[in-house]
Amino acid sequence: MSQRSEGDSGQAPDPGDERPGGAGGLSFGGVGGQVGSSDPYPLRFNIEYPDRPLNRWTSFFRILWIIPIALVIWAIVGFTASYGADSNEASTIAVGGAGLLFIPPLLMILFRKKYPRWWFDWNLELARFIDRVWLYLLLMDDRYPSTDEQQSLRLDIDYPDAENDLMRGMPIVKWILAIPHYIILFFLQIGAFFAVIFAWFAILFTGSYPRGLFDFVEGVFRWHMRVMGYMFILITDRYPPFSLSE
Repeated sequence: MSQRSEGDSGQAPDPGDERPGGAGGLSFGGVGGQVGSSDPYPLRFNIEYPDRPLNRWTSFFRILWIIPIALVIWAIVGFTASYGADSNEASTIAVGGAGLLFIPPLLMILFRKKYPRWWFDWNLELARFIDRVWLYLLLMDDRYPSTDEQQSLRLDIDYPDAENDLMRGMPIVKWILAIPHYIILFFLQIGAFFAVIFAWFAILFTGSYPRGLFDFVEGVFRWHMRVMGYMFILITDRYPPFSLSE
């Protein structure tokens, strides 16, 4: 999930663009908030629909096939393990991976109004990798997740101008502002879970992922990533649109 640019898209916004994240998006980039921006949302997420027969064998055993690449992610984000017969005397081992950077960009925005480019690039590439693993688990592609190629995933994020576009205090309050998204996503993700189960049966019997189910799961995934970009990766202060569409 030829490779598109990892930074600014370099394309001028279409004044007539009315996609969610454009004219329909709310922005909290100012003290009182801003409504009606014509610019596209700075995080764009798409998954290429597999218009071909999917591998039924790997789809059937997908939960097992994903274990090796899941271990790679586990090693990147880090983990802890405890050992010992007595829980009171057990020893803990912490294996540190980097994972997505949240606290460092938050502190830099708060005190310096900077977002170091190499931190941004790390977060973008790691988010792409994690998303490729997720879309493989969700049966949206039967190619094994690559650690560096985008494959069917198109995740592009504009590099933020921290000095002009990011407010110092916003990373602290975004967790509260995003509460409506948490609630809606909770129910959408339940729906996506059952959609994937239905798609699993459809792939086993027909070899294809029903297009309507695919679009719904992709839309929930897109919504989730916009909220992640807003409150966790901290690439924008513009409020994510309440929309499944692009």
